[in-house]
Amino acid sequence: MTSNSLRDKDLASVLHPYTHLGRHREKGPLIITRGEGVRVFDDAGNDYIEGMAGLWCTALGFSEPRLAEAARRQMERLPFYHMFNHKSHETGIELASRLLDLAPVPMSKVFFANSGSEANDTAVKLVWYVNNALGRPRKKKIIARRKGYHGVTVATASLTGLPANQRDFDLPIAGILHTECPHHYAEALPGETERDFSARLADALDTMIEAEGPDTVAAFFAEPVMGAGGVIVPPEGYFEMVQAVLRKHDVMFVVDEVICGFGRTGRMFGSQTYGLAPDMITCAKGLSSAYLPISALMVSEGIWQALVAQSDKIGLFGHGYTYSAHPVAAAVALETLDIFAERDILGHVAKVGPHLQAGLKALESHPLVGQARGVGLIGALELVEDKATRAHFPPERGTGAQVVEAAQNAGVILRAMMGDSIAFSPPLIITEAEIDEMLAMVRAALDEVASRVLAS
Repeated sequence: MTSNSLRDKDLASVLHPYTHLGRHREKGPLIITRGEGVRVFDDAGNDYIEGMAGLWCTALGFSEPRLAEAARRQMERLPFYHMFNHKSHETGIELASRLLDLAPVPMSKVFFANSGSEANDTAVKLVWYVNNALGRPRKKKIIARRKGYHGVTVATASLTGLPANQRDFDLPIAGILHTECPHHYAEALPGETERDFSARLADALDTMIEAEGPDTVAAFFAEPVMGAGGVIVPPEGYFEMVQAVLRKHDVMFVVDEVICGFGRTGRMFGSQTYGLAPDMITCAKGLSSAYLPISALMVSEGIWQALVAQSDKIGLFGHGYTYSAHPVAAAVALETLDIFAERDILGHVAKVGPHLQAGLKALESHPLVGQARGVGLIGALELVEDKATRAHFPPERGTGAQVVEAAQNAGVILRAMMGDSIAFSPPLIITEAEIDEMLAMVRAALDEVASRVLAS
């Protein structure tokens, strides 16, 4: 099929997620046809460094033959089975066991789903279910954070603290609250240190819980590093202080490791990087290097015991997905974890992560860049119109989108986030030379856009 006919077929048939639908009719799609290592190739043969690993997820790059072979072997042996009604299968059992061994804090059981959204949605349901089991029917409210991202189901889009995910979808649903975003660069008071800022936010969370009534607040959801909200790294002392507030009010802590899990921050889980002690952990994306859809929710022993008690009362744990622990996806996830161990992917991230962070930091001197931030192999450049005041460009100018478009034209795929933050999340196998190549293209894109926006 020719490029033009593919484009026409796309425009005639596909409803694209996270896309300006009207503009797409004029612009059309970038059609990717194959991948190799950290690069993808379009239908015209152009290659791009995939600086976002797709959607934060293709940890082992786009051409790992062992993952394809693992899928093939499992397809031939057992292409599908389920875990309903006292049934099970080897790959699902083994993957659950491996995840519990890797968990950053002791966890009791693993529930499998197909996406981060489904894993987080399940966590919401379990928060409610467990509090009913514990005789606390009023303790149901859930707190998330402005600019946090937890998915797009009705419940998880309500948790997500980004306007576009809620506006005109009649969200958020009742019982979902949002506290402050821990973005020190953009939201700290003049002269406020990171620890002082963290203390103020922890106090605000404490005040919110007290005002709502601790007997009504059930859980707090957080990403170790906030991804889609702009790659916001927690300020000094933030999680230490927040966790103290949660313990004070007996509020469950659900850590969303969908982006941060499996090496992205330099440890297997972001919870290890930032000293988090969750009651539940959700993960996805890097679990299978995104080669097949799979996600997981890990729950503590206390939650498990409450689930058992309520199941005894009702006669059934009435939740699950047809494709929970799909054997082919589970087999690919197991192979992914084997590769992580055999090739010391965490050691590689520890080696090249500082190189990425130093390269991003060097771009802070650029006239458009207010702050470079990140950890491991995740980072961002926040663009500002005025470095002294940290004032952003007017949103309607789309300055971040302009930089991303210029970078794509130069040969690197990135993503513009809310507040003109340019996100970086390359495959974990990226080399220092490839990082340098990527950042050189980004600098050229910044220069190109600066010549337009600063002259106007």
